[in-house]
Amino acid sequence: MSGKFSFKFSNLLGAVYRKGNLNFTKDGNSVISPVGNRISVFDLKNNKSETLPIEAKMNISCVAMAPDGNSMIVVDEGGAGMLISLVSKTVLYHHFFHSPVHSVKYSPDGKKVAVTKENVTLVYHAPGHTKEFNPFRLYRSFYGAYDETTCIDWTTDSKAMVIGSKDMTSRVHAATHLSNLVMCSLGGHKDVIVGAFFEDKSLDVYSVSRDGALNIWESTFDLEDLRPGVKKQTQTNKGDSDGEEEKQQTNKPAEDSTVEMVQYRRTAKHFFNKEGDFNNLTCASYHKQSHILVTGFQSGIFHLHELPDFNCIHSLSISDQIIAAVTFNPTGDWIALGCSGLGQLLVWEWQSESYVLKQQGHFNNMACLDYSPDGQYIVTGGDDSKVKVWSTSSGFCFITFTDHKAAITAVQFASSGSVIISASLDGTVRAFDMHRYRNFRTFTSPRPAQFQCLALDSSGEIVCAGSVDSFEIFVWSLQTGRLLEVLAGHEGPIVSLSFSPSDTILASASWDSNMKLWDVFERKGAKESFFVNSDALCVAYRPDGKEVAVATLKCQILFFDVSTGTETGSIEGRHDLGSGRKEMDLITAKNSSKSKAFTTLCYSADGTCVLAAGKSKHICIYNVKEQILVKKFEISHNFSLDAMEEFLNRRKMTDFGSIALIDDIDDDEQRVLSLPGVKKGDMSSRSFKPEISVSSVKFSPTGRSWAATTTEGLLVYSLDQAMTFDPYDLSIDVTPDIIRSTLKKKDYSNALMLSFKLNEMQLIQEITERIPPAEIELICQNLPENYVDKMLGFLATQLESSRHVEFYLIWCNHLLTLHGSQLKSRSKVIMSQLTSLQKSVLRRQDDLATICDSNRYILQYVLSMSKHQPTKRKAEGDLEEIDTDSTDLDSLIGSIN
Repeated sequence: MSGKFSFKFSNLLGAVYRKGNLNFTKDGNSVISPVGNRISVFDLKNNKSETLPIEAKMNISCVAMAPDGNSMIVVDEGGAGMLISLVSKTVLYHHFFHSPVHSVKYSPDGKKVAVTKENVTLVYHAPGHTKEFNPFRLYRSFYGAYDETTCIDWTTDSKAMVIGSKDMTSRVHAATHLSNLVMCSLGGHKDVIVGAFFEDKSLDVYSVSRDGALNIWESTFDLEDLRPGVKKQTQTNKGDSDGEEEKQQTNKPAEDSTVEMVQYRRTAKHFFNKEGDFNNLTCASYHKQSHILVTGFQSGIFHLHELPDFNCIHSLSISDQIIAAVTFNPTGDWIALGCSGLGQLLVWEWQSESYVLKQQGHFNNMACLDYSPDGQYIVTGGDDSKVKVWSTSSGFCFITFTDHKAAITAVQFASSGSVIISASLDGTVRAFDMHRYRNFRTFTSPRPAQFQCLALDSSGEIVCAGSVDSFEIFVWSLQTGRLLEVLAGHEGPIVSLSFSPSDTILASASWDSNMKLWDVFERKGAKESFFVNSDALCVAYRPDGKEVAVATLKCQILFFDVSTGTETGSIEGRHDLGSGRKEMDLITAKNSSKSKAFTTLCYSADGTCVLAAGKSKHICIYNVKEQILVKKFEISHNFSLDAMEEFLNRRKMTDFGSIALIDDIDDDEQRVLSLPGVKKGDMSSRSFKPEISVSSVKFSPTGRSWAATTTEGLLVYSLDQAMTFDPYDLSIDVTPDIIRSTLKKKDYSNALMLSFKLNEMQLIQEITERIPPAEIELICQNLPENYVDKMLGFLATQLESSRHVEFYLIWCNHLLTLHGSQLKSRSKVIMSQLTSLQKSVLRRQDDLATICDSNRYILQYVLSMSKHQPTKRKAEGDLEEIDTDSTDLDSLIGSIN
């Protein structure tokens, strides 16, 4: 049981960027993007995305990559920092900065880290460069700013740094003790400094302000002219735990008055905005080697300029929202841009003027999801009226349908996997073709209706949708688009539909406290009706079609036998679902949990368990037969979301109650109270926190993963094979040594079955790969039925990652050929293993087809280029040149094979 439910967070889809700065890895092939309180890595070379299994306490605001690319520092909104290893993908150290941090940056030599917060800049010894247990040891503190510091940049030799501030000035500080540089203040701006940058191998500074002004500052000294100074006795800050903080607030020169100090003069001032244009500049980045400055603006436009001449290379509008972050990759060819308003992440190659990556998540709540029949794709629908399809292997969205005009309420794949059906509150149900990526059918009702739920029959020919205002179920034909039937009988909004996988029976759940079964072809009304004591919220069929589960408003899950029409069991889940206390709540979390209920549920692929969730941070897995809680997952630890804390935070308490409840408006103004049932908070308030909730959960048809649409995005959980130990028919005589000795005796069948009894993945792989290919057919023929199922599951896992593709395909061929008839009779029992195997084989086929096509085109190109090359004069003693004209592509490929 423990191995079966060892699900672990795998990936975060549906959201690619929220806020904070972007970073490229050292090789420049991957973008590191903060998504809420998690970090996602987008591999642009291999077209894959990965979310690190690390969570911050709040939304991440700053990320700094180490120059060696092996670690990074992450800081959240509350000032809590983490040192993260990108090699082991674990947190190495926690450090609290005590106040919000605006920017973090490593020095180019990797020995120092600069952190800007409030009106001070703190410089720490970089983690790993001091022989101390505390990796964050303070080196120096730089004061002088009259307002919050916003940005920082280092010289190429790490001797000096420039710090921008909200007081409209930039300050150049000596990071080390220098005799001719202490601090220089650079003014000339009329707004907040957004970016300040050093020129490559120079002390010249470029400063950019929010009103779109660029100042160019020329230094009287070169970088090589900076002379080291004598370290003076400095005042020690006794409050610092390290006792080594050095305060620097003065611009006094050294005692030797003959030393000429570094000075600056402004050589030019340029403006990005045209006359009369008030487009605020929001972010900037400068690539020192290529001397190119990129600036992002509030209107969604970014400009590329060559400095110091301020020549505009080009400008482009990529969004209608604010560009919140921009950065260059190490070579300067690619520019990463993030738009927090729409959740966009773009990588632009400015030389060819083309997109390397263009991704956007649902910028409103995700409402529903469904897996494709082979488990390779996930379709999601959101409140932004968009339907998106995601690849489970790459984590990227590859198609977006924007035909709907209102929020999406339900999506579902047809059994063929080539058609997606979606229902919306705009009164339409639409069918999308996955081959041509178009909306080929639109279903509407005779009278306008808002559709809340959707269901397709097992053949994919009948489409049903439930209405929330007319209390009717509409039945259409997918082939013709005609309305076949309108099923009436419910007395409340219909919120969930589910077709039987083995029959044409449709189950419907409604707020009228009834669950009804309909035969859509008989047209005689409801076949059977079940009273469930309270409002029904969700209904789901077991994969074999013999049982149906209903979630009710009393936080119960009721199970009914379809053939006999009797209730077979119930689960009380109120204490399992739990609840958190919102900031504006006047009651405790324990009391508010009484109003919570499961709003979504689904069966596992084998039908033994039920996955249920609701408006809470918990997702529960129940065993149907035993009716007990097997495991509970906490989907988030992000305290930037509402309803996360179970108890009131005493730091937010005052004499008049919680800070969130205190009115900050005048007596003359009228306080606006939120209406009952409002899900998204008060949009008119200056700031509001989204509430944590789960809108939909689905198990993958392979049974090896499940997904949930939450406030943070689409979370995917997969089985963690490394942590699984689930022995099968284990006895005292089954040990790894005995299994290996059996293999040495060439008793391959017994060795394979003994390895399955121990059920250690590495051992099974070792035994299987040491079996000669000539013996595979005989072993498959003598393999018992229960071991055939386990072997199919093992082959599906290995085909995903193993290099021995042909070897494992031989196993698949013999297993399916020799046991095909038995597998067909038990297809419903082993459907998850067969689906997983199909998914792995299809994925390998696509990968190999891409490689073969690429190699073929390269060979064609090489041959064609060789024919156009001029004939070279042969030197004496050289071998005869090969006549490339007589070598055709087929003979070349045949010789390679």
